[in-house]
Amino acid sequence: MAKEQKAKAKAEQAKGKAKEAVGRATGDDALTAEGKGGRSKGDARQAKEKAKDVFKH
Repeated sequence: MAKEQKAKAKAEQAKGKAKEAVGRATGDDALTAEGKGGRSKGDARQAKEKAKDVFKH
């Protein structure tokens, strides 16, 4: 289960990064903001999984 969540976090980060890059390239501020939000969500999920790993061991 933890590996699935970590993979999901990485996917969210990558998706957010891509949206942010496309938003910057096209000058679309809304898409840039959406990308930053997605990346932040992935970062938070990854931090949660790392914290769970610390307490697991």
